[in-house]
Amino acid sequence: MRRLNRSVTLLKSEDYESVPDVWERRKFMAGNAGAPCTAEMKIAPRLAFQLPSDRHIFGYTADGDDVKRFKRLRENFFELNAEAPLIDAGVTKAGTLAMVERDGIDLPRTYGMGFPCANCLQTGCSKASSPDYWSLFRFHFPERFAETAARSRRLGARLTRINDERIFIDEIPADWPMTKPIAPVCDFLCALAEA
Repeated sequence: MRRLNRSVTLLKSEDYESVPDVWERRKFMAGNAGAPCTAEMKIAPRLAFQLPSDRHIFGYTADGDDVKRFKRLRENFFELNAEAPLIDAGVTKAGTLAMVERDGIDLPRTYGMGFPCANCLQTGCSKASSPDYWSLFRFHFPERFAETAARSRRLGARLTRINDERIFIDEIPADWPMTKPIAPVCDFLCALAEA
């Protein structure tokens, strides 16, 4: 990365070409233990690359879901020397976005579109169970949504839930509300972390 004057090594799966390849070959898109694409496209390449002495810095924020995700990561990969400095500093996603903006870095356009993360935009995130998320994905990427909806039907993956009932994403009503963008706001803890 030029900004930090560091080199970046891009990792990829040695076994799978893409997220849809994982879904098709593994015959499922998401389950109680997560999504197979996370294991095959993120975790497996990292495990194959890392050294026992590596220190892992994660960008999890102090928002509740991220705190839970980091806790699960530490429980599942207890051998990792893992840190989440944003959680430690109490900085939320809104605070993180504000800090990034103030540092002169353009936010990924996906945040302005209302997506809570800047990944999974080719297929939509199969771990997302919110119909608001899928409604937003359908709005911005109708062709990609149609492909993922067809694949989820073929594999029997009911990815979303309305009124506590699991449904296919193409059953979400056309007028369903969409997730809203997270406004970059730096609170007291964010200001302390910047200092």
